[in-house]
Amino acid sequence: MWQQTYTPIGNSLPLSALVAAIPIFTLLILLGVMRKPSWIASLAGLAAAALVAAGVYGMPLGLLAGTVTYGAAFGLFPIGWVVFSAILLYHVTLESGKFEVLKDSIGHLTADPRLQALLIAFAFGAFIEGAAGFGTPVAVAAAMLTGLGFEPFYAASICLLANTAPVAFGSIGIPVTTLAVTTGLPLDRLSAGVGRICAPVSLFVPAYLILVMGGWKGLRSVLPAAAMCGAAFASTQFLVSNYMGPQLTDILASLAAMVTLLIVIRRRGGPPQKHSGREIALAWAPYLLLVMFVLLWGYPPLQAQLNAFNIRVNWPGLHNAIQRMPPVVAKATPYGAVYNFTWLSASGTACLLAAILGAMVAGLSIGQFGRVVRHTARQLALAELTLAAVLALAFLMNYSGATATLGLAFAATGTLFPFFSPLLGWLGVFLTGSDTSANALFGTLQVVTAEKLGQNPVLMAAANSAGGVMGKMISLTSIAVAAAATSMKREDEGRLFRFTLRHSIFLASAIGVLVMFYAYVAPAWAP
Repeated sequence: MWQQTYTPIGNSLPLSALVAAIPIFTLLILLGVMRKPSWIASLAGLAAAALVAAGVYGMPLGLLAGTVTYGAAFGLFPIGWVVFSAILLYHVTLESGKFEVLKDSIGHLTADPRLQALLIAFAFGAFIEGAAGFGTPVAVAAAMLTGLGFEPFYAASICLLANTAPVAFGSIGIPVTTLAVTTGLPLDRLSAGVGRICAPVSLFVPAYLILVMGGWKGLRSVLPAAAMCGAAFASTQFLVSNYMGPQLTDILASLAAMVTLLIVIRRRGGPPQKHSGREIALAWAPYLLLVMFVLLWGYPPLQAQLNAFNIRVNWPGLHNAIQRMPPVVAKATPYGAVYNFTWLSASGTACLLAAILGAMVAGLSIGQFGRVVRHTARQLALAELTLAAVLALAFLMNYSGATATLGLAFAATGTLFPFFSPLLGWLGVFLTGSDTSANALFGTLQVVTAEKLGQNPVLMAAANSAGGVMGKMISLTSIAVAAAATSMKREDEGRLFRFTLRHSIFLASAIGVLVMFYAYVAPAWAP
């Protein structure tokens, strides 16, 4: 069994961390400086990660190959499956001509693009995040905004920024549940901790979103709507996460935000409706079916039955062939690699069923539907390649020990650790594209470090998840999903990364300051 080492360069943590970060530097330079498309950046980053893993960490080539294929498989399914199904659903509405009706129905509510962004990107996107997660909200909301006339870069940027507030409680609370499993800490306390960190930030996200869209002048006229939307979402997020648990936090918070926005929009008035109620219902049918199926797929009794069809594979040549070592874990532990092929229970399958039934309701023939499937597959080819490469890169850094080296470097910050603790989660989500994965990766390290430094372990573990949500907007998986959903020009992907990077750093730093406040100023308020 091959054992991980975390200081391969002269037993020096700083030098080892610099080398471990080479794949990240590769991504940043290619995307942010050289403005290369994300599929090129991801493949180059994967090559750099392979060189570091084999040449610096001494990872055997057999394990390296097994890790790359394992990560790529996870990138294609379930993540790539969600993206394909969500874009297919959107293309069904386009092919049937129903999207024009859907667009007019939203325009009847409000022609103001700022309120449309709040309703679709923030509120409806948060609902889809709570029900499905794994890229679905960005794919669905960005496609809808593009269809409403938003410029592709603009639509992608808005949806990536809006997707920050709900991520920690996404997919029926899976990130927090995973954190509880990996750390052994109580689920209710972790849920409360994540809620107490995220809710103050969620309060301002709608206004921040409008500020980014149109500056102070643009925010001024819709400030009441943005403030009420933020207050409804944040207060519900806080109450549900603290007193009910993580599972329904996003669902209920997003519903509160949607109802609030609809009340505000109704008072402002809207253009006359030029379609009948039946036409509008048929236009919205695919998305109503999406909500229905996603909620059904998250219903525990049905979910248990669907999970019975999962196919679990101990990944050949990798499962338990690597040993994680202290201080990343409390004691030497085999690193499992079990691929769970959730072909029926995956949220992407729920989305696919919604697309199929939506096509039937919209009156598409089998030939038309087949043409839509082929078009969607061609459009997403490079996006799926990017997802496979990014997850292969992330898994390779995890299994080689490079990610743990970076985590230990953050942990070495001592009294400043409460500030850097969320940034560790931020890094994890940037690398993996998933708050769930970042919690599984760094949750135990956060607890071990907190106990060594005399900090609150629940607060630090919660900070990992809360900080991680701000890395979602810059992860290459999110960039690829947003670009694919909006049919963005390839050269604009690097521009999108640079745009979201500064907002990501700012918001992650704000989370760090908030955690410092809980740790040193008001520890009684922490969970």
